[in-house]
Amino acid sequence: MSIMTRTLAQADPEVAEIIHNELERQQDTLMLIPSENYASRATMAVTGSVMTNKYTEGYPGKRYYNGCMYYDEIENLARDRAKALFRADHANVQPHTGSTANMAAYFAMLEPGDTILAMKLEHGGHLTHGHAVNFSGKLYDAHFYGLSEETDQLDYDQVRERAHEVKPKLIVCGASAYPRVIDFRQFREIADEVGALLLADIAHIAGLVAAGAHPDPVPTCHVVTSTTHKTLRGPRSAFILSTDEWAREIDRAVFPGLQGGALMHVVAAKAVAFKEAQSLFFREYQRQIMRNAQALAGVLQEEGLKLVSGGTDNHLMLVDLRNLEITGRQAADLLEEAGIVVNKNAIPGDPLPPNETSGIRPGTPGLTTRGMQEPEMDQIGKMMARVIRQGREDDTVLAEVRSQVRELCEAFPIYEYLP
Repeated sequence: MSIMTRTLAQADPEVAEIIHNELERQQDTLMLIPSENYASRATMAVTGSVMTNKYTEGYPGKRYYNGCMYYDEIENLARDRAKALFRADHANVQPHTGSTANMAAYFAMLEPGDTILAMKLEHGGHLTHGHAVNFSGKLYDAHFYGLSEETDQLDYDQVRERAHEVKPKLIVCGASAYPRVIDFRQFREIADEVGALLLADIAHIAGLVAAGAHPDPVPTCHVVTSTTHKTLRGPRSAFILSTDEWAREIDRAVFPGLQGGALMHVVAAKAVAFKEAQSLFFREYQRQIMRNAQALAGVLQEEGLKLVSGGTDNHLMLVDLRNLEITGRQAADLLEEAGIVVNKNAIPGDPLPPNETSGIRPGTPGLTTRGMQEPEMDQIGKMMARVIRQGREDDTVLAEVRSQVRELCEAFPIYEYLP
């Protein structure tokens, strides 16, 4: 038998078993991590297609390798679909990850040592927004704005004050753990006041933006970066949108500035995801994500859990666990034992270190992909509260909730026909 014709189970049974086990884990647990989702069968099929077999340094029509005619077609298709979906002048679909998309944007817009202003990590920002341990904090003079101590929401007067104080070359807006609407227009007004460029990182809310369920940064910001695998529900990758004036610099920053050949099987999968996101079904799906998030947030509050900022306007919420005398890490571990997967997360003013935290960050994209709606959010919120309150002292609670989770997963299956 040729190596080209063997199945995965025949070629590598050890890897096949691990993948099968992971499939069962995904099928049998409730995934509430807001930065994760379930890609469509079409997206996964393209990611594992023959498009993986080609080296494609360069851009369509300007490749360094021969044999790229169909790769040019697929990249042009992905770019055109991204531009149409987000109504953008220019799109680069080659970045491998959200972090490299942000790096490329910085390389295009800044020189090493330039000043940037972004949201504090512990208030909901991202490592690539200037944190000291990250390239963004090492290469650039990073300063930060935070949330209001009274509301745990963005205080645009504070952002304005910080911008006038530090005179940044670039202001970064967008977040990885902020449950409220971001007003990009106010950020642009502030940027214009101090002569700064404006970059929006919409990795978390890209699907909401595409569906018109969240304010759109594209008409307002010079450059927009995003991942494709969160609310957008595509492959694990990223892209960059920009105005025409930044198109050349963005493209040069991605290639040859940061990357060699694009991962064309993933670029092809992005094209599929962008098409799926243009459907009316997708728009309703995004609105259901938000309805589910609001329903889940309401139940958690009814159960006595405190939410940072008092609720949510998007797909996620932050739960402050300090009044329950349990850390984020402990809560996330208990919930996973019960079949509910969330991530620990820092909260504003968190007294605990990042590997422990005082909060968790649940979200609803994955649950909504499974077809769950408000009644299921009510059930899940009550299960979460029960585990957090009683799970440390009573193993039977974990077992009972785990059984309920399996029943719920069976009622809303995913990937039913995968081997």
